[in-house]
Amino acid sequence: MNRDPLNNPGTPLEPHAPNDDGSIGGLLRQLMREVPELFTKELALAKAELQHNLNTLKAGTAAVAAGGVVLLAGFIILLLAIVYGLATMMAPWLAALIVGVVTLIVGYVMLQSGKKQFDPAHLTPDRTLNAMQQDKEALKRKLP
Repeated sequence: MNRDPLNNPGTPLEPHAPNDDGSIGGLLRQLMREVPELFTKELALAKAELQHNLNTLKAGTAAVAAGGVVLLAGFIILLLAIVYGLATMMAPWLAALIVGVVTLIVGYVMLQSGKKQFDPAHLTPDRTLNAMQQDKEALKRKLP
């Protein structure tokens, strides 16, 4: 007996109509009734899976954000430790200035490097455009 795995694994699907016999016409009527129901249930299953995946993605995003905050705090403490270490050899204000300038330079270089990735030339789907151009040329050759 067929079971509906989406709603309740123990609940059978709608029973066959009594006028459905083993003939081709009866089988076609049964098919016409069951195919839309099957598509509806498949869509409901896909929707449920997508909702589950979205919830998983939300939880992952929250975990990454929390990890980023903790990582930032650790980085700041590491920079403070460097300042304190340098302060034993020079004036504390100079140690803080050196660490701050070096950090700013590294951050600026990283920012400029990442900014280049947003250049519109990098966003162009070159392979797809090339494949479409080849398809266009192939069609031109085959058409008179």
